[in-house]
Amino acid sequence: MTAEAPGPQREIRRRNLSRVLYTVAQQGPSSRAAVAGRLGLTRTAVSTLVDELLRGGLLTEQGPTPTAGGPGRPGTALALTDSGPCGLGAEIGVDHLSVCAIDVRGRVRARAETDSPGRSSVPDAVLTPLRELVDQVAARARGLGLAPAALAVAVPGLVARGTASVVRAPNLGWHGVDLAPPLAEAGAERGPLPLSVDNEANLGALAELWLGGGRVPRDFVHVSAEVGIGAAVVLDGALLRGHRGFAGELGHMPVHPDGDRCACGGRGCLEQYAAEPALLRAAGIAADRPRADALAALRESAAAGGVRALGALEAAGGALGLALAGTVNLLDPCALVLGGVLARFAPWLLPSLERELRERTAAPGALPELLVSELDAGGPLLGAAHTAVRVVLDDPLSYRAGPRG
Repeated sequence: MTAEAPGPQREIRRRNLSRVLYTVAQQGPSSRAAVAGRLGLTRTAVSTLVDELLRGGLLTEQGPTPTAGGPGRPGTALALTDSGPCGLGAEIGVDHLSVCAIDVRGRVRARAETDSPGRSSVPDAVLTPLRELVDQVAARARGLGLAPAALAVAVPGLVARGTASVVRAPNLGWHGVDLAPPLAEAGAERGPLPLSVDNEANLGALAELWLGGGRVPRDFVHVSAEVGIGAAVVLDGALLRGHRGFAGELGHMPVHPDGDRCACGGRGCLEQYAAEPALLRAAGIAADRPRADALAALRESAAAGGVRALGALEAAGGALGLALAGTVNLLDPCALVLGGVLARFAPWLLPSLERELRERTAAPGALPELLVSELDAGGPLLGAAHTAVRVVLDDPLSYRAGPRG
């Protein structure tokens, strides 16, 4: 990139460089003239910005653009690079660890996954193999000509706003765990990568927003389930985080105040009736079976009309609807998006969920649109990786072509 400019000028340049990158990302290969028209800038200004991004290794030229019979010489098609920076995303699950690398075009270029020690493991037993997995994926990415630019981590717990500290993750048995020291050098070759840590539901919601192709509106509540249940609220395209960053803990909303004891210490939390372990338990499926096998057995039983499986799913949908009715009354979202295990079992969950919503939603008229995620269980990991790569897209001046140093 070019020499540093004074603060206000640098900020304007940074913002305009970012706008050019996002325009090319959204529109696909585009000429300088097309980018200028889209942004309302002069062609001269855009050419200067494009030249800077070409020198920085963030854009490439792909040859002439079609002129569609129009006058004048065809422009040169600009595209995001496929051999420059990449974002590293990682997910800490109760029973698995996943890492992937995506380039600035949003394509997954490397991925690895391994089993996790599971509940109540000391943090080092999880973070050491996670760091190794990040290093492995980063090495693969470098072998493809990519340069890791940032790392984002999804965790199933409360993360203090603006920090890398997991305040509480009941399903991991963690309290007050700072991920920054053990992951400081993860994926790094020369100097530490920028690190961010966020709740898995938040990152899953961002993945729905960014990768949904316009299917998901800019105001929605995303709720997903695996061992626990998480939710995220998106208003006008931005996460609602709350004062401490803890917004969205739908799984610990009490739906039966005198019900079963929850890992959080409360009673009757939604997780006890609609999360994966509760579903399997109510359906009579042994808890010691491999997770994938147990979920497949539940789906097969439900599809075959198994009474216990259908009863378990109906009860879970009702509990979920009870919790979401309060959310709808409070926030009035355009849509509710079901992710994770909830998406896989949506055909059997939705009838009782919708019934509770109809009976308990105060505002007259249509209910929020109910959408089923198309990302399956991959939302949090993809949301983390896209968060990492957006460090570059949001601030192109932070990236330098070539090795970090």
